[in-house]
Amino acid sequence: MKLFYSAASPFVRKVMLVLHETDQIDAVELVQVATTVIAPDATLAASNPLGKIPALARDGAVTLYDSRVICAFLDDRAGGGLYAGGWDMKVLEATADGIMDAGVSMSYEKRLRPQDMQWDDWLEGQRRKILGACAAVEARWIPSLAGPVNIGQLAMAAALAYVDFRHPDAGWREGNPQLAAWLAEFESRPSMQASRPDAA
Repeated sequence: MKLFYSAASPFVRKVMLVLHETDQIDAVELVQVATTVIAPDATLAASNPLGKIPALARDGAVTLYDSRVICAFLDDRAGGGLYAGGWDMKVLEATADGIMDAGVSMSYEKRLRPQDMQWDDWLEGQRRKILGACAAVEARWIPSLAGPVNIGQLAMAAALAYVDFRHPDAGWREGNPQLAAWLAEFESRPSMQASRPDAA
């Protein structure tokens, strides 16, 4: 299997966390690509018509894309039980993915759009999504972040670490002490250390 990836992507990091936590990291060849919506990578686009990462190319089978699809496949392949929480766990993963979406949208606005065309209200709207999601996790999902490792934990860790990496002034820790304490502890896991963008 080949994983098209970029270490800075939170969606890729979620997949990398699943690979590490299910002991499958040696089962994939990592193919680093540089791709954006305005400068897509041709090799990646040949495997994923959306031109997005991550994408998991499999021998003799359709390429998988969208991090949720890839993570579910890898969990099933390893019998990892990361989705044992059922629909609640899938909603928590979707909440984390929403944080990632908002964070990546902010990054694109800041890094790809000319400075004189950047939209401050758009950036603030994306930041509010991140803050709203974190507040919801603080109020509702903290118990799901405890216990044996699950997809919700991995997705949330990838999401919050990305916000810290690209948008350190987002302020998500304010009013969310349990979530902040959880991430501080979770970041010590070997899978988190091995998948850091600066560890690639």
